Amino acid sequence: MQKELKIILITLISFVQFISAQDEKDLGTETVTVVRPYSPTVSDAFKLKSVPNLNDSIVLQKKKIEYSIFSIPVASTFTPAKGKAAVVQKAKPEKLYNSYASVSLGNFSNALADFYTSRDIDRGKKRIDFGLNHHSSRGDLEDVALDTDFYNTKLNATYNQKDRDLNWRADIGFQHRKYNWYGLPEGVFDAATINSINESQNYYNLEAGAQLQMEESVFAGGEVLYRRFWDAVESGENRFLVKPKFQFPVSSELVTLNVIFDYVGGSFKNASLNSTTNTSGIDYGQMQVGVNPNLELSGDSYTLNFGVSLVYGLDSELSDSNFYIYPVVNASYRLVDDSLIAYGGIEGALDQNSYYGYVGENQFVSPTLTIIPTDRKYDAFLGIKGQIIQSLSYNIRGFYKAENRKPLYKLNPENSFRTDEKGYYFGNSFEVFYDDIKTTGLFAELNVDINRAFTLGVNVELFDYNTETNNPAWNLPEVKGSLFLDYQIGKKWYLGTNLFYVGERQDLSSQAVENALPGEFPATLITLDSFFDANAYVGYHVNEHLSVFAKANNIANNAYQRWANFKVQSFQVLAGISYKFDF
Repeated sequence: MQKELKIILITLISFVQFISAQDEKDLGTETVTVVRPYSPTVSDAFKLKSVPNLNDSIVLQKKKIEYSIFSIPVASTFTPAKGKAAVVQKAKPEKLYNSYASVSLGNFSNALADFYTSRDIDRGKKRIDFGLNHHSSRGDLEDVALDTDFYNTKLNATYNQKDRDLNWRADIGFQHRKYNWYGLPEGVFDAATINSINESQNYYNLEAGAQLQMEESVFAGGEVLYRRFWDAVESGENRFLVKPKFQFPVSSELVTLNVIFDYVGGSFKNASLNSTTNTSGIDYGQMQVGVNPNLELSGDSYTLNFGVSLVYGLDSELSDSNFYIYPVVNASYRLVDDSLIAYGGIEGALDQNSYYGYVGENQFVSPTLTIIPTDRKYDAFLGIKGQIIQSLSYNIRGFYKAENRKPLYKLNPENSFRTDEKGYYFGNSFEVFYDDIKTTGLFAELNVDINRAFTLGVNVELFDYNTETNNPAWNLPEVKGSLFLDYQIGKKWYLGTNLFYVGERQDLSSQAVENALPGEFPATLITLDSFFDANAYVGYHVNEHLSVFAKANNIANNAYQRWANFKVQSFQVLAGISYKFDF
């Protein structure tokens, strides 16, 4: 009963307190304003200023323990199995032959022939090579009054010998070229005059030379050349060139010293066509002696060639001499492996000109030229090149060069006062005009090479000329471009194409006048149209020896003028065969 009374009493007291709490007034809400924001800080922790030294006599010293491994041989019955190398499928090596012959024929009576043979002696230590190249055309061009046939035949032989520390070769060659001065101005001469013109010209070239290369010697080698060049109008030229090379080790680098002796001299039977009389010919002789010390530095990502060229030039006919100093500096730096390489440099030289060289560039020059060297004061260039991907490469280069006495090809004046043996004085030949020119240019190219089966290349060049005489840069274009493609289709078929573009050029047509300077001759400025030339070829390998092919040139059938008044052959087709064999 007492337990029950306690429970009732506790319940009653709780009920009374609940009723009292309900009668109290509501407290409501209060607003608290914080005057200063809370900005917690971190106090510096106590740091031990020094490490106490332990100095206790009861500290035990570590005892040095020496131990060794006691090896017990264990017999093993494991025998490894012998591995077998995986078999690699090897491509069948291409059969190499020591001789080659090719013949092709086409319209305009075009004919091309090539022959080459090589013979090894003494197990390849000695070798004799012989080559023959021929290109001719007997066809005439439409609406051209004079003969336009030509041919070019070249023979050469080479002897090579390789020893342990000495390699050398000797060359001898002969070349015969025939061309015609067929570029008469239209509508100027009557039939009788045209029929009296002897327009043919023949060029002959005989040369012999040798090259030498030595290992582990201060005298590293060099080359020597002698050339005799003459034509059918009693013009003749001799060229003698000697270029020894020396190498000297300096510390860990190598200094190269190039020495040059270059002489060109000759004569023309006839006087310049700027003269109305032909009373005396032209003699010339140019000699150069020069040295070029050069130091090459290289590292993992850069190369640097630093040198200078010192040249003494002598005009033996005028007894005039000059001393020239040219920079020879170029460098390259790999910015991003092989994908981005920067390069640049500045170079200069005294370029030796010759009758042989002028004929090689323009076969229609007259045998009445002035031959002097070109002072290439400097040629500065800066560019980048590299590989975008493994099979795609590029090259972009800008340049600026200054040249004194740069040779330009310009039409000879029509000179009705001359009666030379050959008919090159009717405004149908070219003279060499020397001018001081500063050239600014840009070159860009892109090349694609996929497994050597597909090759594609395209390039473009832009030029801006500034001449000392304020004349145009005669016959020099401001734009040039080209594209080439070679494609090997399987093992049998192959094809390719070549495209060329040359921009507008300018020339001058004039008439000689008695007792007047060339600048006073009546003249007319000529603008040669730009031209596009497309060529293609396709071939089929019948077997390892025999192949057949066809070529098409000037596919656009554009009768353009490479030189003023000199048209080229229109659409041309050639077909031929080639044969490889051991002889």
